Amino acid sequence: TISVQLVQLFCDNILGAVGIAVGHPLDTVKVRLQAKSVYKGIFDCVTKTYLNEGFHGFFKGMSFPVLTTGLANSIVFGSYSNALDYLSQSDRCPTSHCRQVSSLQVFTAGCFSGIVQVLVCAPVDLVKVRLQGQTTAERYRGPIDCVAVILQQEGFRGLYRGAAALALRDVPCYGLYFLPYELTRKALTETGEEPGTFAILMAGGVAGVVTWACATPMDVVKARLQMSGAGGQQYSGVLHCIRVSLKEEGVRVFFKGLLLNSVRAFPVNAVTFLTYESLLKSFCPSGK
Repeated sequence: TISVQLVQLFCDNILGAVGIAVGHPLDTVKVRLQAKSVYKGIFDCVTKTYLNEGFHGFFKGMSFPVLTTGLANSIVFGSYSNALDYLSQSDRCPTSHCRQVSSLQVFTAGCFSGIVQVLVCAPVDLVKVRLQGQTTAERYRGPIDCVAVILQQEGFRGLYRGAAALALRDVPCYGLYFLPYELTRKALTETGEEPGTFAILMAGGVAGVVTWACATPMDVVKARLQMSGAGGQQYSGVLHCIRVSLKEEGVRVFFKGLLLNSVRAFPVNAVTFLTYESLLKSFCPSGK
C-alpha cells in the first residue's frame, strides 16, 4: 500500500542520513587522497584539512547525498529484490531467506541493481566528489550551484563525467555486495531458522568490506575522472586515467583509501542490511 511505501521511504531516508553523517568525514579524506597527490597519507590529509578548513571541511558535499539517500537505498535494494524475485520466479515473501536462490541469481540481481543505481545516482556522486575536493578555492557555493555550473560549462553530459568508471565499479561490485551477505548470513544461521540480528549485522559488515576491497581501484579512477572537470588533472577516459596514474604513482595508487573504505564499510553496511531485513520482515511477518 501507499502508506507502507511511505513508511519504508521514510525509514530509508533516516537510515541513509545517519550512515552518511557517520561515514562522510572518512569519505572526504578518502576522496582527497584518491583524487589528489598532495597528501603523504591519511594523517597528513586530516591535519591539512582541519588546519585549512576547520571541522566543517570534513562535511563538504554531505547535504546532497543526505537528501537523496532514501531514493538511492530504495533503488538499490528495490531493484535487487525485484530482480532476485524475477530470477527465482518466486511470488512468496520478498526476503531472500524465504526462498531457495542460487549464487548466480544473487550475483546477477546485484549487478542489475548496480546498473540502475549508476543511471540514477551518478550525478549525485559527481556533485559530492566535486564539493569534497574543494580545499581553499571555493569553485562551487553548494550542491545546486555545482549542478548549475556543470550544466553551464559541460552540458548535461557533464553530470555523468566518470560514469563509465562508476559503472565498472558498481555493476560487478553490487553483484559481489549481495553475494557475501547471503553466504555469510546463511553460514551463521541454523538450518530452518530465521537469521538473527548478529548474523545479519556480521553478514552486512563482511559484505561491505569485501565489496570495497574489490571496488577501491576503480573508485580511485572514478574520483580522478570526476575531479578532472574541476581543476584536476585532465584524462581522456578510464584507460588513460589508469595509464597515467600507474606511470606517475605506481600500482599503489589504486589502493588509496582502501583502509578508510574498509573501516567505514563494516558498521555502515551492517546497519543498512539490518534495517533492510527488519523492514521486509515487518511488511511480511508470516513469511508467506
